[in-house]
Amino acid sequence: MKLKLDENLGRRAATMLRTAGFDVATVPEEGLCSASDQQLLEICRQEGRCLVTLDLGFGNPLRFPPASYPGIAVLQLPPRLSHTHLEAVLGTLDAALQQRTVAGKLWIVQVGRLREYIEERSPEHGEQA
Repeated sequence: MKLKLDENLGRRAATMLRTAGFDVATVPEEGLCSASDQQLLEICRQEGRCLVTLDLGFGNPLRFPPASYPGIAVLQLPPRLSHTHLEAVLGTLDAALQQRTVAGKLWIVQVGRLREYIEERSPEHGEQA
């Protein structure tokens, strides 16, 4: 699985996910820190990478329709963040990615919990539901 870590996730997260066997690229390593949200997701689409971020703005399926991207995983951490919380939420993400695909979906990942948003597609005009 190919992942792109947003600039709000540090080297520790990249190291953990690489150790778990994921192909990880990061926004800072690629010099993309000044890219807009839309530009970043377009790059993820071109590279076939799921965006992993702490930015709750990416959790808006109206602004960023999940079906248009190789996946968006928004990590939700408690206000008083510790390395233990980060490791736990990354463990939840890792476990989910081992069992299913994030492609075309929005995942909201918390410690021990995953909420999945899949865009509902309406039937084409003239088709029966």
